[in-house]
Amino acid sequence: MRWNPITSREEALTHLETVAIPHPWRRSIGLLDDTDDEDRSIGYISIFPGSGDDRSRANVGYILAAEYWGQGIVTAALRIAVSTVFADLPEVVRLQALVEVEHRTSQRVLEKAGFLREGLLRKYGYCKGEIRDLFIYSLLSPDQRWI
Repeated sequence: MRWNPITSREEALTHLETVAIPHPWRRSIGLLDDTDDEDRSIGYISIFPGSGDDRSRANVGYILAAEYWGQGIVTAALRIAVSTVFADLPEVVRLQALVEVEHRTSQRVLEKAGFLREGLLRKYGYCKGEIRDLFIYSLLSPDQRWI
């Protein structure tokens, strides 16, 4: 994550009101808690479409609570998201994601979901005050209407 974890209820509510709810395309990764039959969010998939001349592409992001890492949950959620996002956002023909070079696990998530690594962007983005190298991945719409 590029930001620090949310540590209080107030921070969580502010984040929901100002970031999550108004987001153009964000889906929660839910989990049914067997102990109390309550659904709860353990992460999300975020698709942020471009606008104007950039409306044909969208950036992908995802996050999952650390206790659920390594179980294939994000890969499954990303596959589901990809299967619907092109229909939900018909102008989008390219999904892209930026991943830190050191973050092999996230790279594997994208690869398992069908994304291709396109290249290395050297000293491309800041993460917690440090400029880092990032890989760019993409997935094109299976309905290649733009051709």
